Amino acid sequence: MPFESLNISFTAVMPEILLTGLALVVLVTDFFISQQHKVVLGYLSVSGLVILLPAAVMSVDPVPSFGGTVTADAFSAFFKAIFIIAGILTLSVSTDYLKKSSIHRGEYYYLVLFAILGMMVLASANDLLNFYVGLELMALSFYILVALGARRTLSVEGALKYFILGALSSGILLYGISCAYGFGGTTNLVEIARQAVQTPERNPFLLLAIVLIMAGFAFKVALFPFHLWAPDAYQGAPVPITALLSVGSKAAAFAVFLRIFLVALPAFQLQWSELLWLLSVGTMIFGSVVAISQKSIIRMMAYSSIAHAGIIVIGLLVRNRTGIAGILYYLMVYTFMNIGVFTVITMVLKRDRSGEDLYEYKGLAARHPALAFLMALYLLALAGVPPTGGFTAKFFILAAAVDAGYYWLAVIGVIATAIALFFYAKVIYYMYMKEPERIFMDSPPGPASRMVLGVTAAGTVIPGVYPAPFVEMAQKAIEPFLM
Repeated sequence: MPFESLNISFTAVMPEILLTGLALVVLVTDFFISQQHKVVLGYLSVSGLVILLPAAVMSVDPVPSFGGTVTADAFSAFFKAIFIIAGILTLSVSTDYLKKSSIHRGEYYYLVLFAILGMMVLASANDLLNFYVGLELMALSFYILVALGARRTLSVEGALKYFILGALSSGILLYGISCAYGFGGTTNLVEIARQAVQTPERNPFLLLAIVLIMAGFAFKVALFPFHLWAPDAYQGAPVPITALLSVGSKAAAFAVFLRIFLVALPAFQLQWSELLWLLSVGTMIFGSVVAISQKSIIRMMAYSSIAHAGIIVIGLLVRNRTGIAGILYYLMVYTFMNIGVFTVITMVLKRDRSGEDLYEYKGLAARHPALAFLMALYLLALAGVPPTGGFTAKFFILAAAVDAGYYWLAVIGVIATAIALFFYAKVIYYMYMKEPERIFMDSPPGPASRMVLGVTAAGTVIPGVYPAPFVEMAQKAIEPFLM
């Protein structure tokens, strides 16, 4: 390929360059800071991400660059904003959480930054190999972060299961990429799409690529039956990492889903939509039903995350403007709702890890009414109760399914939502209807955690009360897929 046709645009990758620089600065600074002052790395990381946020939103260059492997369009900018906001909130909570834990290490902070960098590479990738590089950068960072609590058996178990199954899913994904390359002689999504239009529907290489790539990314989203790693990894990881893992990796994987199936494989919608239908139904039902029996609030949130992934898949399946924009809107609101829940959990959790079980939330409203109110707000939003953003998000997704004629899928989504309301309401019942049996906090929450609670509460309520500007942002972000 001639050098002139590569379109080397550093504007397209400027957020990634800046984030790499920030991570390296934090890494080097770690060598010069004592163990007692590692929290400085947290403040440095948060400050850097705050500065980086406007650069990520404004670095838009819709023309594919670097030989067509990178597309820094409005779609990628929307997701990069989600990743950076999730990173800011996660690291802010971490500055308080790590003070009462035994894992206050400098590598915690720059590994979070590298995980966010992997997510950003995923969002702007326009080539299957770029996708894989971003995916592995994100996954390898999370493998280590989940294992940072190595003194706990659950951390070791969760990290080991996550690593082994993650390696398996990476192998499956690479096999799918090789099949796609065998089909078209290229890994570029636009070129694959151009050749797919001229290909018979039963091309074995492309059909196998669709199945394997979908299986590989279904693992990252924790769709049933590729979910086995999620509950143990969520429970074993430091709680702020669980929050980032539940929202960041999910959003990044859905960005990939949208790129691959709407850019490269729209001609094969009949084939991949049948697989997605089964994955969506199984995931919604399984996640909602199994969450009911959980005694650990973190495992309950893990299965809740699985059920939400099944609902989000509906937006990809219906493939209309409302459904695709609904995915972006849903992931944005879900970021605030889920991080809000895990922020409350970090405050209630004590040094000895007591505070994980549901029954330990008895009487929280009597001792800490503001904290209980916010927890109830987040849980009701996750259940889809109006006027929260969670209700609006689910309404858009299910309305899109009805408009596209997927009536049974919409009905199953409503049933799964009703089941989810039961286990969310159980936590609220314990908080408000039971007498307190324990002291809830080792120490009062710091200013960083209180700031996160305020931001997540606003991000949960405002998009539900006044959704118009947020829906408009999501619709502008999906314009590259509608051209």
